[in-house]
Amino acid sequence: MKKILQYLFEHKTLTYQQAKDTLLGIGRSLYNEHEVTSFMTVYLMRSITIEELQGFRDALLELCVKIDLGSHQLMDIVGTGGDGKNSFNISTLSCFVVAGAGQKVAKHGNYGASSISGASNVMEQLGYKFKNDNDKLKQEVEEAGICFLHAPLFHPALKAVGAIRKNLGVRTFFNMLGPMVNPASPAYQLVGVYNLEMARIYNYLLQPTGKAFTIIHSLDGYDEISLTNDTKVITNEGESIKTPEQLGKRTVLAQDIYGGNTVEESAAIFRSIITGNGTWAQNAVVLANAAMALHCTGKFANYEVAYDAAVDSLESKAAYSALQKLIALQ
Repeated sequence: MKKILQYLFEHKTLTYQQAKDTLLGIGRSLYNEHEVTSFMTVYLMRSITIEELQGFRDALLELCVKIDLGSHQLMDIVGTGGDGKNSFNISTLSCFVVAGAGQKVAKHGNYGASSISGASNVMEQLGYKFKNDNDKLKQEVEEAGICFLHAPLFHPALKAVGAIRKNLGVRTFFNMLGPMVNPASPAYQLVGVYNLEMARIYNYLLQPTGKAFTIIHSLDGYDEISLTNDTKVITNEGESIKTPEQLGKRTVLAQDIYGGNTVEESAAIFRSIITGNGTWAQNAVVLANAAMALHCTGKFANYEVAYDAAVDSLESKAAYSALQKLIALQ
């Protein structure tokens, strides 16, 4: 690691193989925490290259605990995190709305490193038990339409750096990697990113996979459709800018989608929305993200039809039923 660090301190970038080998070493606990912290800090000071990100991604996938959830075409909705906005758990809620609409979901997530409540924090608070037992996860997908994959149970490297990430408290390149290393290898992905540079990199990395994807970035910095500003939308077919009115019927304010000051508050907001007691603004943001995810599957004639399906899932309590079934299986 010392050679790699010296190389990086000279403002050089890693080749694909160097990046892959270094992350394999981190995943196998070959380096001490000071070396790993120094390595992560480099990427807080400069942008990551596509070669480096590809190497990191492939290292994580090589070390990953493999999983087979059957023949379902699965969906994941995930943000990179690190946008510093502390919104409520929009992606996770959207996953339940999507599951309630009949699309099977394998949600990949982790504890919040730079936010109060990540997907894993809120799922744990709601009563979900993390596991990497293939049969149990498959049962959850079959019966509830959704399972949750807690990233450290599937990725040794993420477990190895968990404490460092939490202590740093700022986004690192591991935020960028999360959406690319879902162990269930979903057929469809809605990925939220915190800036336009990351949107470009994700587009470059996802295009060759041949899978249906949609990348979203709210132009005021959210890694999801926030409805607080216009949203950049990138798909396999191209890119566009969508207004809050186009995606969610109207604009909302930042304070309308605030996520609370504790994990308990975040979970309370989550329960309120999924049981049909969310505010207009909270519901609108969840529905817009769920609709975009459903639209990504290509199973709906257009975005409006997908939006109607999302509304039906939330209002009929199908989304809440998916959560109840999932928690009952724990």
